[in-house]
Amino acid sequence: MRRAIGWLIVVVILAGGGYFAYRWYQNRQTSRETSYRTAPIRRMDIYQTISATGTVVPEDVIDVGAQVNGQIAQFGTDTDGNTVDYRSSVKEGAVLAEIDDALFRADMASAKAQEAAAEAQLGQATAQIGQAQAQVQVAQANKEQAVAKAEQARRDWERAQRLGNTAALSKADFDAAQSEFEQANAAVSVADASIASAHAMEAQAHAAEASAQAAIASAAASVQRAQRNLNYCIIKSPVSGVIIDKRVEIGQTVVASLNAPSLFLLAKDLRKMEVLVQVNEADIGHVHPGQDVTFNVDAFPGRAFKGEVRKVRLNATMTQNVVTYTVEIATDNSDLTLLPYLTANVKFDVAHRQNVLAVPNAALRWAPSGSEVDNPAPARTGDEPMKPGVIWALKNGEPQSVDVRVGLTDGVDTEVEGSALAEGVEIIVGEQTAEQTASAGTNPFAPSFFRRNRNTKTTTSNGSAPTSGTAGAGGQSAGGAGRK
Repeated sequence: MRRAIGWLIVVVILAGGGYFAYRWYQNRQTSRETSYRTAPIRRMDIYQTISATGTVVPEDVIDVGAQVNGQIAQFGTDTDGNTVDYRSSVKEGAVLAEIDDALFRADMASAKAQEAAAEAQLGQATAQIGQAQAQVQVAQANKEQAVAKAEQARRDWERAQRLGNTAALSKADFDAAQSEFEQANAAVSVADASIASAHAMEAQAHAAEASAQAAIASAAASVQRAQRNLNYCIIKSPVSGVIIDKRVEIGQTVVASLNAPSLFLLAKDLRKMEVLVQVNEADIGHVHPGQDVTFNVDAFPGRAFKGEVRKVRLNATMTQNVVTYTVEIATDNSDLTLLPYLTANVKFDVAHRQNVLAVPNAALRWAPSGSEVDNPAPARTGDEPMKPGVIWALKNGEPQSVDVRVGLTDGVDTEVEGSALAEGVEIIVGEQTAEQTASAGTNPFAPSFFRRNRNTKTTTSNGSAPTSGTAGAGGQSAGGAGRK
């Protein structure tokens, strides 16, 4: 009896081992079966773009500053009669703010006093010139009189010399004639000295006049400088526009040094905006003036704005070994929707194809195991010719190659051409084994002999459920990855 039970146990063990071996072999065969993921050939528009990020700014922005030091005393008024503030509209020449001008008024009074003193000095110098000129005239008249007396004394002396020691002329008269002649000559010399002194006084008076005129010019310059500083205390708008930023408050002290302090930021016209975009050096060759651009901002999701490249700046910048160029994009903001300094997600229209046959990029990358087909990369721009390539269609459950010409790509779909192509034809974009599909919905740690039998056949998935088995869940999910 014990022997029979022992043999029974052996038979059960052998039968169980055979059963498990059979199930293992069956699961092994099932895991080798493949499910292809397919997608239809579609007719669509393909746009190749360059993506970049930029900032929306007004075209004309003016930084209004101060050229003098002082406290902000008060603000001006805008076009609506309200105190100047953020988003205030102002006209050209409107008062934006006033700086306390007490010190500058004192400087003006001092400069005017110096000018008056210089003018008084000029008047005094002018009077001295008149006096000196009168003294010159008196000295000249005295000289003429002295010359006449000297001439008379000369004649008398010559007569006295001719008479000599005779009874007609006494010794006293002779000496008197000689003395008068010498005194007359001395008087002429004194008159010459008086004339020279008068001319010197006149020259000195002219010098005083020139000094007074220079003092007047200096004082006038001081008055003009004081007046200009006084005018600088009134901050006026250089253009008509809208105040974007107000950087001071009443009572705040502004200090003008080498750089004028910024008080207001003024946009000339918010209806004309531009987007400043940093474009990578690898893409800058495909950006040119006049190029169409679309962009969106987070403030208005779902709305696309249009623009046009105006200029590509030449001054490149390098950040972490990445070279970028600044591109100016002009855009219309007539409805004043765009606000300054919004972040814009920009797309440059490099090339586009309309109403062409296209396949997902995955279809160009896939090839059966062992195939030596090497698809080329899609053409980068519309100027490059189409290149030969291969895609695979599923016929009778087997992949079949289809020769195509590869064109433009948008990064997801690629333009293709070929005589055997037609809209709606299903092409292979990938594959998935039944083992991979089954593992998506089972416990990978559970023994295989406790799992449900998945006799999955070779199927295709294009968004619909597969023919049998639970592998359809994985096939449908993978098939959804392709764009339709």
